[in-house]
Amino acid sequence: MPPTPQVDASSDWFKSSYSGGNATECVECAYVPHRTLIRDSKHADGPVLSVDAESWRCFVKTL
Repeated sequence: MPPTPQVDASSDWFKSSYSGGNATECVECAYVPHRTLIRDSKHADGPVLSVDAESWRCFVKTL
């Protein structure tokens, strides 16, 4: 398993365009080298899901 990327304040997080519009379903993403980070915007200090870039591209392509 690859090491977990370092998540810090410098990560450029953005709200996913697939998030709901009612402020209860907000997903934020950040791109780091070779990975995509995903978190719940309501819990920015909470857990972060990290997936490899190619898997993320395949996932988004299916939406």
